[in-house]
Amino acid sequence: MSDRGTFDTNVVTMTRFVMEEGRKAKGTGEMTTLLNSLGTAVKAISSAVRKAGIAHLYGIAGNINVTGDQVKKLDILSNDLVINMLKSSFTSCVLVSEENEKVIIVDSEQRGKYIVCFDPLDGSSNIDCLVSIGTIFAIYKKTTDDEPCEKDALQPGRDLVAAGYALYGSATMIVLSTGQGVNCFMLDPAIGEFILVERDVKMKKRGKIYSLNEGYAKYFEPAVTEYLQRKKFPEDGSEPYGARYIGSMVADVHRTLMYGGIFLYPGNVKSPKGKLRLLYECNPMAFIIEQAGGMASTGFENILDIQPESIHQRAPVAMGSPDDVLEYIAICKKHAKK
Repeated sequence: MSDRGTFDTNVVTMTRFVMEEGRKAKGTGEMTTLLNSLGTAVKAISSAVRKAGIAHLYGIAGNINVTGDQVKKLDILSNDLVINMLKSSFTSCVLVSEENEKVIIVDSEQRGKYIVCFDPLDGSSNIDCLVSIGTIFAIYKKTTDDEPCEKDALQPGRDLVAAGYALYGSATMIVLSTGQGVNCFMLDPAIGEFILVERDVKMKKRGKIYSLNEGYAKYFEPAVTEYLQRKKFPEDGSEPYGARYIGSMVADVHRTLMYGGIFLYPGNVKSPKGKLRLLYECNPMAFIIEQAGGMASTGFENILDIQPESIHQRAPVAMGSPDDVLEYIAICKKHAKK
């Protein structure tokens, strides 16, 4: 009978946590319902990811999404899951997905007050080699009483009411912020619930890891080249930084959040705005990083201050430990003066 105490009978689930936060904020409960529906979608995607090989969900689906990536079967499944769960939760009015060229306007009888921008399966080019992938989401409130439209989604990251990501790695985790810090919830498959495992995550002021795709070094701007040179050959006698790059934004940013350092996807000669999309990749990740005490910048302006002009707009990214990002910004500004 000695192991009876190993089962936590007062467990903090994600639903309980969000309900408690909502109670403090005297909310209506609509956000709890929305995040619950996202949690259900994440559980379903996690299940599909785990058995992708068995269920023949591998392979190209035969078309290309709006941002030019080849769409895999798992992408389509994940996209449908998130859209259907959000619509059926009666909490949203406008949905923006990486997989859909236009915004999705929710039918009037199913509408709620929130706008959700999401990447249903980030890093999906890594599915076939079993590298960690994820789901990213950003939640805004509708600010007008007009009929919902694309313009409702074009809000700067500063206006986010909640954001987060799910990581399908060695375990499935949701990292979430409702503007009161960052909390991590691990999926316990035994009970099918997300359990609070890390409360109020804080980033290191400086890390020892830089993360970017150095395969594009030929096209880098001089500022990026100089910054990397400093990390590899420090002039102050300190140890050089380690290089880590997975190529799955959720996995790279999550590692940066946990260990510190800097994640970079800068613009280059071929892609001046970089590759990552502002609404459903840069903004939610920048929100999480800032809530954990880090910084997120293009090199010249704060990512959360950018006013979006289109739903699939791209932005260059430097995010991570504040001292690392400030050093990168200083080099960018120095080169801009030249």
